[in-house]
Amino acid sequence: MPSDHLFDQATRVTAGDSRWQGRTSPDYWAFVGPFGGVTAATVLRALIEHPQASGDPLAVTVNYCAPIAEGVFDLDVRLAKANRSSQHWLVELTQDGGDPATLATAVFAERRPSWSHQPAKPPEAPPFEEVRRHPDSGMSWPQQYDFRFIEGRPQLGAGPADAPHSPFSKLWISDRKPRTIDMLSLLSMSDAFFGRVFHARGELVPFGTVSLTTYFHISRAELEAENITRVLAVADAKVFNRSYQDQHGELWSPSGRLLATTTQIAYFKA
Repeated sequence: MPSDHLFDQATRVTAGDSRWQGRTSPDYWAFVGPFGGVTAATVLRALIEHPQASGDPLAVTVNYCAPIAEGVFDLDVRLAKANRSSQHWLVELTQDGGDPATLATAVFAERRPSWSHQPAKPPEAPPFEEVRRHPDSGMSWPQQYDFRFIEGRPQLGAGPADAPHSPFSKLWISDRKPRTIDMLSLLSMSDAFFGRVFHARGELVPFGTVSLTTYFHISRAELEAENITRVLAVADAKVFNRSYQDQHGELWSPSGRLLATTTQIAYFKA
């Protein structure tokens, strides 16, 4: 039975003869189009629900070529290569038969039992319930999340300082209406970090993700067994130069398991 959660409504897809179809949601709107995380999750949903899909999502890369207009869009989904252990997918998002607005690639893999080791250490953090919720912003998509900053709360309106502020943040992220985290919401949350340039400059500036890549370090069965509605996240940037910035992050379970890592390149005007 389809979920009535706004996230599931926003990422819903229907299968066609040769293309899948989705629709933008006003509940996940950003500056000039849909929130990139929910677009990525919609692409991943089409792949997970595809009858040829096998294995677990391992890596997803989404290139945002142009703004997506409000309304219906098509997803041209193609299995480019498959072998015994992995599948490589290509997805084009178009509207009204035009040029692609989004190009995506994804790798699915059979995650077989193996030796395991996690040298990365989870960030130290107080419990979710002990951290104050960040107030809502003006855009619709952040209102669908519960952000609880432990470090690096954005000081929007402070304006540029003599020296840039730190772009680092540590925070809890949850859906505003709690929802058990699956691969779709994990991918969306990997893009839910505010632009690091906002933190560094202390102000909102024109901003947009150009390319996002997320790597999953857990199988769907393992994520389901975690049975969580929130992640502990860290985000940072290494360079802002000539209108572009990097951004990278980690998403952790409350039990201290590294669920996903993400990196992106984004445009800004400042």
